[in-house]
Amino acid sequence: MADFDLIVIGAGAAGLSIAAGAAQLGVRVALIERDRMGGDCLNFGCVPSKALLAAGHAAEAARQAGRFGIRLPEPVVDWDAVRAHVQGVIADIAPNDSEARFRALGATVIRGEARFVAPDAVSVDGRRLTARRIVIAAGTTALVPPIPGLAEVPFWTNTSLFDLEERPSHLLILGGGPIGLEMADAFSGLGCAVTVVEALSIAGKEDVELVAGLRLALTARGIVLHEGVAVTSVEPGPVLVLADGQRIAGSHLLVAVGRRPSLASLSLEAGGVTASKLGVVTDSGLRSVSNKLVFAVGDIADPVGIGPRAFTHAAGYHAGIVIKRALFRLPARVDYSALPRVTYTALELAQVGMTEAEARAAGLSVSALRWPLSENDRAAAEQETAGLVKLVVAKGRVVGAGILAPGAGEMIGVWTLAVAARTKLSALAGLIAPYPTRSEAGKRAAGSYYAAKLFSERTRKVVRFLGRLPW
Repeated sequence: MADFDLIVIGAGAAGLSIAAGAAQLGVRVALIERDRMGGDCLNFGCVPSKALLAAGHAAEAARQAGRFGIRLPEPVVDWDAVRAHVQGVIADIAPNDSEARFRALGATVIRGEARFVAPDAVSVDGRRLTARRIVIAAGTTALVPPIPGLAEVPFWTNTSLFDLEERPSHLLILGGGPIGLEMADAFSGLGCAVTVVEALSIAGKEDVELVAGLRLALTARGIVLHEGVAVTSVEPGPVLVLADGQRIAGSHLLVAVGRRPSLASLSLEAGGVTASKLGVVTDSGLRSVSNKLVFAVGDIADPVGIGPRAFTHAAGYHAGIVIKRALFRLPARVDYSALPRVTYTALELAQVGMTEAEARAAGLSVSALRWPLSENDRAAAEQETAGLVKLVVAKGRVVGAGILAPGAGEMIGVWTLAVAARTKLSALAGLIAPYPTRSEAGKRAAGSYYAAKLFSERTRKVVRFLGRLPW
């Protein structure tokens, strides 16, 4: 008899969700973690980054208060207090991910590094553990590119950034993806000079029209962006040497060029588990293609033909799929067609479904519907009129939506449901939205699809005809 029904390797977002669900269902589950409970999201990712962003946005709000007739001095940033705020937020949330909570739920929590020793067994510090099913939820780590000179200078990644003991005077950021842009926004708000270098385009996976607006917002905050140029070497200082000959000096360097799966210590070969450079190769139901006893979830899962998705909410979604398949023997497959994503800069950029370019590349006949925040009364009242809602419509249904606005992450929910449920555009245009809210912009965008027909000469003739009829 196996030692456990289920072994979960990794106590990050995905692993914790599976362990909690399994334990509460009476399953004998072991949760193995070599580092901090809560994984990257709690300790180095979503939680501390949003806490730091909140501090930066508060400072920037004080600087911008003059537009409302409120005169405030330049905010004083107490760096030690900012760090205490970030660590305090982590501490507030940590009990939800703690060993004590999971033991109370009935899970066996084992601290140490797991590695496969057989298709159905792992070893943790010399202790052999067998299981009927094994879930790999080991996550990813920051990718450090092989740039000449980089290894010889101090640099930070998201894992170490929140331990900075001094506020950077000039932060250089290598990489213009979500992590790089969010940290650019946060540190800029906290009074630091910030320069971002991106070899391609910032926010390269997002709708180019919305990215153009984000670019304007970031540069208006004083963030310097260098796009379409590679870093050829790094010199002490640190100094970034660019392919176009520019040399950019700063006080600190953040490397945020992507993630790599944490595979090295798992001894996957011993478990008969196939991996790619992106992670553990699985079928569309997150089951290993080479070892049917093993599942992979979270950032480390690489479903064939689909690829990984490095979001905490995707990790939670994966957990549900594995519980259905491994515990209830029910069919379940990954479907990312309505998976939202958000970059939490001051103007948040939220996206779900297809971008306009992706829809056209897929051969769909689409209409792009837009409504600018400059035509939204709530935005006008708060003098935050930069931004746009953009809907991608095919055959009368929304197949994608993008929002560039304050709080866009809170606004994208209704459009996520609309894409997932294939809701008719007419229903969305008829939605009663509270006034005044930014959510009205989405309704107005949907309604614009019908405006040409509604106010056409043909419709006017119908109204004139009906007006001549008796009541």
